[in-house]
Formats: sequence, structure tokens, C-alpha cells
Amino acid sequence: MTEEKKEDSKKFDKIVQEIEKMSVLDLSELVKILEEKFGVSAQAPVAAVSAQPVAGGEEEAEAKSSFNVELQAIGDKKIEVIKVVRDLMEKGLKEAKDLVDAAVSAPQMIKEEVGKEEAEEMKKKFEEAGAKVELK
Repeated sequence: MTEEKKEDSKKFDKIVQEIEKMSVLDLSELVKILEEKFGVSAQAPVAAVSAQPVAGGEEEAEAKSSFNVELQAIGDKKIEVIKVVRDLMEKGLKEAKDLVDAAVSAPQMIKEEVGKEEAEEMKKKFEEAGAKVELK
């Protein structure tokens, strides 16, 4: 460190020592007071989010660790989709058929909070059966 920087840090030593003695609640209150007094924010700046849509949501999917798998549309192979629902969700024929029938009028949640690999595998199986699935 240069002599100039050492002198600068010495003039704040007393303040730093006082801050070290403070409780977390006192520090929180101090931050609020300083923010109001000087019109600043102690929050870290947030990176700007691109307004451009992400193709297929793949970049977003890579950042997340768990997903919700939602059946959007069943396509032309209803029976194949019912089979996939039965296999993946371990449901009986009636429950699987009811879920697939409901997906005709509105998207249906298949599974929540599943890992990336499992979600991708589920999506692949549904797409092979002709259904449209979205990972959220």
C-alpha cells in the first residue's frame, strides 16, 4: 500500500472499530439512516434484463435447478399421451385419462419441482407421444 492509502485507511479506523461493536439490528438501522441522509441505496445494482424473448426458454432453463412440467396440448395421439401420464405419474387409467381430457381445455400440471434432467426426459417422452409440454 502506498503512504497515501495508509493515511486514508487510518482516518477511518475509529469508525470501523465502532461499527464492529454494533449488533446486526443496529447496523441495519445505520444503513437506513445513511441511505436517507445521502439519498443513496446500499442495494447491489441489478443487471438489466434483455427484453428479447429467449428461443425455447433454453437459457432460462439452464439457470434454474428445478422445474414444473405442464401439459399444454395433447395433440393427435391421445392414447399415447395417456400412457405417458400413467407411466410418469404412476396414475391409474381413469386418473390419467381425466388429466389428459382436462388438458384439452386448459394446461395441466404434471409434476412440480423436478430436476432439470428429469424434466427434460419427461418433456421428451410427451413430445414423442405428440403432446406439447412446457417447463416452468
